[in-house]
Amino acid sequence: MQYRNFPMVPRVIYGRGAFDDLHEIIAPKRQAGAPFIFLVDDVFARHESLRRRIPLAERDTVIFINTTDEPKTQQVDALRDRLQKEFGAVSGIIGVGGGSIMDMAKAVGLMMTHEGSSAQYQGWDLLQRPGVYRVGIPTLSGTGAEVSRTAVLTGPERKLGLNSDYTTFDQVLLDPSLTKDAPKNQRFFTGMDCYIHCIESLNGTYLNAFSKSYGEKAQALCEDVFLHKNTWDDDSDEALMMASWHGGMSIAYSQVGVAHAVSYGMAFVLGTHHGVGNAIVFNQLEEYYPDGVRRFHDMLDKWRIDLPQNVCANCTDDQFDTMIKVSLGMTPLWENALGKNWPQIMTAPKLRRLYEKM
Repeated sequence: MQYRNFPMVPRVIYGRGAFDDLHEIIAPKRQAGAPFIFLVDDVFARHESLRRRIPLAERDTVIFINTTDEPKTQQVDALRDRLQKEFGAVSGIIGVGGGSIMDMAKAVGLMMTHEGSSAQYQGWDLLQRPGVYRVGIPTLSGTGAEVSRTAVLTGPERKLGLNSDYTTFDQVLLDPSLTKDAPKNQRFFTGMDCYIHCIESLNGTYLNAFSKSYGEKAQALCEDVFLHKNTWDDDSDEALMMASWHGGMSIAYSQVGVAHAVSYGMAFVLGTHHGVGNAIVFNQLEEYYPDGVRRFHDMLDKWRIDLPQNVCANCTDDQFDTMIKVSLGMTPLWENALGKNWPQIMTAPKLRRLYEKM
C-alpha cells in the first residue's frame, strides 16, 4: 500500500459541561458484571466537585494516579495485572487528566487484551489487536494525547510510544471547563508541547497538505493565546483545547522532530516532564527552527516563565551516552526533521554538544 491508512478517534463530543453527559455516552458500552475503570490524575483526589460528577455504577472503580513521574511500562503492567485479578473483564478504561493520564488509559486498555509486558510493544505497529473500550477526557490542553495514535511510556531501555492503529481512543470528551484551574506554568509548558508539535510538523520533510492544514490552525491558536492575549480567560481555554486537538492531528500523517527526539533522551535519564523537556530543548534549536524559537522566546517573556537551566550540567559520560542512544533511536523523528541522510547530520558528538547547552 503506497499510503498509510491512519485511524482517527471515531467519536468526540465537545462543549462546556459535556462531562455531565458521560453517563449517557458510556451506557451502551457497559457489559454485565464488568465495571468501568476511571484513571484520574490524583490532583483531583481532593476535588470533591469533580469526584461527585464521575458517573459510577455497580462495580465501577476510580483509581487516582500520581503523575509526578511520567507513565512507566512497569506501572502499566502492574495496573493491568491488578484489574485482571480483581475484575477479570472490564467494560472500559476512562482517563481523566493530562497527557500522562491519557497515555496511561490508552496503554492499560491495550494491555488488557495483550500478554506480556507493555515494553514489548514500544515501537511502531507491534500491537496485535484492539484493546478494551477507552475514553479520553483531557484536563490539560497541549499534548495532543487525546487524539494521537501513540501512548508514550518509559521502559527499562527507552522512552518510546506504543505507536499503532489500535492506540487511539474510542471516544474523546472535550470539556474546556475542566482545564480552567490548571496552574500557569503547567498550562504554559503543556501549551508549548502543542506549539512545538506544530513547528516540527510544519518544517518537516514529511509535511503534506493534510498535516499542514491542521498544523497551521493549531499554531495560529497557540500564538493567539500566548502572544496576542494579555490575560487568561474562558476563550483561552477553548482555543488551547482545540489547538491541542489540531496539533495532535497535524502529526498523525506527519511526525515531530528535533525537540521531541532530543527530549526523549533527556526524559529517560533525568525524568524531565515532557512539556518542560521539550521547551528546554527547543530553546536551543535556532539552527533548525529559527522563527519558531524566536516566537517561543517572546512567549516566555510575555508570560514571565522561568525556563529551567543547566539541567544536564552534572551528567556523567554514561548518562550522556544513554541520552544519545535513546535519542538517536527515534529514527522517524530525525528523518522528518533532517531527511533520510540524517545520520550524517546529527552525529553523536553533535548531539552531545547540544545536550551540554541545556
